Amino acid sequence: MPQTVQFTSPQCVEVVDQPTAKLGPGQVRVHTSFSGISAGTELTAYRGTNPYLNRSWDPDLRLFVDDTSGLSYPVAGLGYSEVGEVVEVAPDVAGDPGIPAVGEQVWGIWGHRAEAVLPAEKLRGCTVPDGLDPIAATFARVGAVALNAVLAADVHLGETVAVFGQGVLGLLTTRLVRLSGGSVVAVDAVPGRLEKALEYGADAIVDVRDGTVGPQMRQLTDGLGADVAIEISGSYPALHEAIRAVAVNGRVVAAGFYQGEGVGLRLGDEFHHNRVRLICSQIGGVPPDVAGRWDQVRLNRTFLRLAVEGRIDPAGLVTHVIPVEEAAAAYRMLDRRPHEALQVVLKFP
Repeated sequence: MPQTVQFTSPQCVEVVDQPTAKLGPGQVRVHTSFSGISAGTELTAYRGTNPYLNRSWDPDLRLFVDDTSGLSYPVAGLGYSEVGEVVEVAPDVAGDPGIPAVGEQVWGIWGHRAEAVLPAEKLRGCTVPDGLDPIAATFARVGAVALNAVLAADVHLGETVAVFGQGVLGLLTTRLVRLSGGSVVAVDAVPGRLEKALEYGADAIVDVRDGTVGPQMRQLTDGLGADVAIEISGSYPALHEAIRAVAVNGRVVAAGFYQGEGVGLRLGDEFHHNRVRLICSQIGGVPPDVAGRWDQVRLNRTFLRLAVEGRIDPAGLVTHVIPVEEAAAAYRMLDRRPHEALQVVLKFP
């Protein structure tokens, strides 16, 4: 039977068998080849800090409400970075030129499952581009998150952009800022990640272990501070340092998934006195200024095109390809020893 990764309780991961679903009208069946682990969003469910575990999201009110119907253990099939092969297509959609055919490789979101039956429309236009490593295609959604943050930052040619966090998302952001004409100062506490940031185009690096970032950023910018900062690690202290790092009237894009109360974030300090503009970037929507021209489809396709053209190398961020049977060890490493890995990809038989 096909396998699925699930969290049975905080910090407890199992690989369980799932029943084989029947194929219905308008559907396709995909066998998964690779599935990337998100070391941000997924670890919130692994650790038990995800807000959906304690409250649920009301899409009409656009508010979290106090009940627990949103997400509960066991949590099965998380994941949003999948690539697989189409093995069956319903007769009513077979031959549609926009629907992937049997034998084609596709990318999409169906979680850490060996097999998925999906609406064919969900995979329209999601064939892995010719010449692209299927593992690179697992970055389609992750790359879109980074690109969305860069669009929100509204980077101008010659501006200095501080990118806080040089994990997978931060490194992709660093590269995309460079492609947008900005100069990048990469900020992290892990030496290996800072070295990788230089490979991905950072002009300078700041190791937060050397002291608070604000004064270091002033030294790198003739006393002004960065024009814009992108905080993508999901750390409140990092968001506070990002606010301290920018110039008067500077911009800070908060693109991380922050958990719990904002400990370490002091809005009465530089945020208030330097009139810093704080902008949220979240993949559920694009920045308002570009909403008429950009959407999630364009984000995904643009990122994959950049990968095909060799202007960005997502596969170069993969440090571990692990059999799905060893998923528990993969999450344990990401949780306890994050410095040992960048992108971890699960491989399905």
